[in-house]
Parts: sequence; structure tokens; C-alpha cells
Amino acid sequence: MPPTGAKGLNLAVADVVVLAEALDAWFAGGSAALLDAYSQTCLRRVWRVQHFSWWMTSMLHRALAADLFTHQLHLSQLRYVTSSRAAATSRGTTSAHRCPDESDDPLPALDQGATMTYPTIATSRTTPPFRADHVGSLLRPERLLRARDDRASGRSTAEDLRAVEDDAIRDVVAMQRDVGLLSATDGEFRRTAWHMDFIYRLGGISASDGRIQVRFHNANGDIEFNAAALKVGERISLPKTIFGDDFAFLRSTVGPGVTAKLTIPSPSMVHYRGGKAALDPTVYPDEDQFWADLSAAYALQVRGVADLGCTYLQLDDTSLAYLNDPAQRAELAARGDDAEHQHLRYIRQINAALAERPAGLTVTTHMCRGNFRSSWAAEGSYDFVAEALFSELAVDGFFLEYDDERSGGFAPLRFVPPGKMVVLGLVTTKRGALESKDDLKRRIDEASRYAPLEQLCLSPQCGFSSTVEGNMLSRDEQTAKLRLVVETAAEVWG
Repeated sequence: MPPTGAKGLNLAVADVVVLAEALDAWFAGGSAALLDAYSQTCLRRVWRVQHFSWWMTSMLHRALAADLFTHQLHLSQLRYVTSSRAAATSRGTTSAHRCPDESDDPLPALDQGATMTYPTIATSRTTPPFRADHVGSLLRPERLLRARDDRASGRSTAEDLRAVEDDAIRDVVAMQRDVGLLSATDGEFRRTAWHMDFIYRLGGISASDGRIQVRFHNANGDIEFNAAALKVGERISLPKTIFGDDFAFLRSTVGPGVTAKLTIPSPSMVHYRGGKAALDPTVYPDEDQFWADLSAAYALQVRGVADLGCTYLQLDDTSLAYLNDPAQRAELAARGDDAEHQHLRYIRQINAALAERPAGLTVTTHMCRGNFRSSWAAEGSYDFVAEALFSELAVDGFFLEYDDERSGGFAPLRFVPPGKMVVLGLVTTKRGALESKDDLKRRIDEASRYAPLEQLCLSPQCGFSSTVEGNMLSRDEQTAKLRLVVETAAEVWG
């Protein structure tokens, strides 16, 4: 059998597998997403196989009229394929016998217990987001938690707390570097919560006397509490770059070869917390003016951190993930918001904030469905927001939560355009048990049916400590998960 043989049969079998999954999704749950994506999914694979067949045939067969120069080119190609690991694994990915872009597990003859040898068609990255990356927050060490308690009770000064924070950040940056990550955050060690520490520093925003009920879910039940609502009592402004001093310290600690990453909540989070009801009508009788001021303040923040040397900024946004949940949209509609189109407004305002971002600044967004003490707030696949989100949001990459069934399947990734990166959050931060490398590789392979492997990266699904309390795992388990991400990415992408 020649190396390019049996294309038609292999492609037909692969197409049947894709169609069977699509029909199963339609009849089982009424979802037409996979059926809609059927042609696009299969044609991408067909053309890759056609390219492989043309390339292999051209390399192995010498035309009678070929000159010496052409012959030497063919020999050079052949030597490269037979001596280079990257070239050999790329060839393995696109061979007609493997059905590229398909998962390794749909055919019943496959031994599911076997160790998977994963083909590589893309290389490591030297710019963010990196093949192995992480969201941002990390578990606080005990000495830092004690120092925060001492400061809250008046037993120490702000300078005392800052010194403990500095030492803890130096240690956690070293941990990130030691496990092999190419980006490092300060773990959000100076914050109580991932979002409100930033939002309350915007001019015009403060906590109100009102309370909002918050409900999170986990395997053992629900966590409910009342949180302070916010109010917008003056026009929104940016008095100074938020977290500027914090980022400057982080940048001074990372060392060569590691990129300092800053995480901040997206503009959407200011609105999602309270909606129009949080706006003083005497300040903002027109909601459009609120949005204009908010995006302008964020634009100043983006320029400010870039001036400090930031080259990697992440906008954390639970709202764009929450809006996939019908229950969340119902809550927004009940308070008077246009829940069915809210994501479009959020996308426009984020784009306005980024419209004049400086060259050399990579911006990503992270979306999850809630992360508090190993619990979650929303569920639902990315289908509802996917087309507008991936095709219109002006960021360089998307950190997406995909650690369990709450996030749905990978079909929405078909809307990701060329040039945009997707960081697959396959490793959970909600439990300490370590995932299997083979399981992670199979899921990466499944995702590559909808977005090319060269546009994919790997990370945990969320931070480990979105609030100061942290998730229910140990710091050693946290380190092991980050190391797993690095090792798996190295085996997948080289």
C-alpha cells in the first residue's frame, strides 16, 4: 500500500464518525451545532489529506524531466522528514491513514487502555499565550494569610503586610519558573478577590448599602452569601493606573525568559454586578455615556500598564461565560437588562477599550462560570455567545473553561478565526486529583477537530484562588497541576 493510498476509504470512515456524533447530539438533546459544523469539519480534514498526498507523492516520485536541482530538493526534503522529530510527527498528523483533526477514540477497534503517542503539527510559542500557561490566581501561603489577618485587626502596618506580600510573590514566581512556565503572575496575592479590588479603584464607583445574593454550587450542595452591591455615584474615571506598583514589582522579579502577566477584570464585570440599577440617574441619565466613560477609563488603564512594560494583559470575564446559562439570562432579564443581546454590548465596549492599545501588548480574555472555594455559579456551553465572541472580540487569545461537562463540547471553537489562540482549560483547579496525560491529549485532539492544533494551548480551567479563601486543594497539588500542564504541552507541541 503506498503511503498516500486508501484516502477515500479513511476519509469516508472519519466522515461517518463525525456525522454519527452530530446525529446523536441532535436526537439526544436537540442540538444542531455539530450538524451545522459537519461540512466545515470534514472539508478541513479532506483538504489537509489532499495536501499531504500531493506533497508525499511529489517528494517520493521523480519526474523524468526533473533536473539535478529538483532532485536535490526532493532528497533534502526526504532527509529532513527521516531525521527530524518535528517533521516526522507532522507527517504522522496529516497522513491519509490517520484521519487528521479527528479524535483517536471514536473507532471501536482502538485500545482505550493504550498509551497515546500524540502527533505534533505545531511548535512551542515564544509569545503569549504560551503552549503551557495558567490563568493567574494562586493559593495564598499561610504566612500571607496570617499577615492579612494581622493587618485587618490592627496588629501590623500596611508596610508590614507589603513586605510579607513581596516575599510570598518572590517565592511563587520562582515556583512558576521552576515548573517550566514561560509566564508568571503575582498570584493575585495582594487582592481579596480577583475583580472587586480593581473595580473599587475606578473613580466614581463604591460599595453601596445594598446587598446581592450570591449562590455557588458544588458536589456537596450550595454555598450562599450576601455580597456588597456597587454603585456608580460619579462619572467613571481612572485616577491612576490600577495595580501599577504591583505590576512593577512583579516585573522586577520574573527574571529572563519569563513574561510578567497582569490580570484585571474586564469592563463587562462593572456592569454585570449591578446593571443599570447601579447607576445614579442624575450622573448617567443615558447609559451610553456610562459605557463611553467606562471604556475610556479602561483605555487609559491599558496604556498605563503598557507604559510600565507590560506585554501580557488578561481581561477576566465571567459575564461572557455566565450568559450561556439560561438561568443567568433570566436573572438579567428580570432586572431589566437585554439579556439576549448583552454579550454584544460587552464585546463592543471591550473593543472600544482596546482600540488604541500599544503595539507589543498581547491581550487575552479568560472566561469561566464562577470559581469560589471549589464551587461554580453557572453552566452551559459557549454556543450562545460563540459566533460573536470569537469572531468579533478584539483580543489575541481566549482562556476557556473545559474541565467538566458544565462547559459543553468543543464545537463552538469552529468560530475561532485564523490567528486567534485558544487556551484549553482542561486541568481543573477545583480538585487536587491529577488528570491523566493521555486523557488531556485525547481532549486536545478532540478540540483540534474544530480549531487547528497550532492555534491551541493548554492551561488549568481557572485560577486556584480567585478569592483569598482559595480552592480545596493543597499548594503541592497546585504545583503538580501546573507541572502537568507544562509536561503535557511539551509532549503535544514540542
